[in-house]
Amino acid sequence: MTLWACRITRPLTEAEEAHLTALLPPERRARLARTRSEARRREALCAYAALLCALRERFGWRALPEVTRSAAGKPGFADYPDVHFSLSHTAGAVLVGVDCRPIGVDIEAIRPMRRAAMVALTGEETEEAFFRCWVRREARVKRTGTGASLRRELPETAGERCCYVETFPGFAACAALTGGAGEPEVRRLDVDALLARLG
Repeated sequence: MTLWACRITRPLTEAEEAHLTALLPPERRARLARTRSEARRREALCAYAALLCALRERFGWRALPEVTRSAAGKPGFADYPDVHFSLSHTAGAVLVGVDCRPIGVDIEAIRPMRRAAMVALTGEETEEAFFRCWVRREARVKRTGTGASLRRELPETAGERCCYVETFPGFAACAALTGGAGEPEVRRLDVDALLARLG
């Protein structure tokens, strides 16, 4: 199992943004066009670019197929029901996972939070502990696609396992996997390396 993480340390040029946008299926392009924040648009573009890299390496796919959503909102490929993916982006980084079984990933920049809010949401009192708890909960919800509340921990399910993953300093990340053993490998890239892989 390989996860793909990309550190976003610079803006995309117009040509780079156009190139990455052209790689998206039409419905993703339309959704991205509604994103007003330049930073959020850049994160989403890099997340889908990393997804395409993962799919090329794992399955030899040259293009992203249409992305559909389940009734609960879980994204997937309707034409390839045995291929599961999860992507996450936060300020300055993205994380992507692809597998033949349900998977969920989450990454968050560790940033200042009010202590009262952290305690109320997770019971944790430090930002690092809070975000480690949060990415675990988020990854687990994404794996199941249930849309459950993040205000409480989901009950464990058979065959589920969670792995905290090291991506970049200042970030917390977790993968929720179905079955298997061992820690996932993390492929770490920056924007330039990501773009180079996509030619």
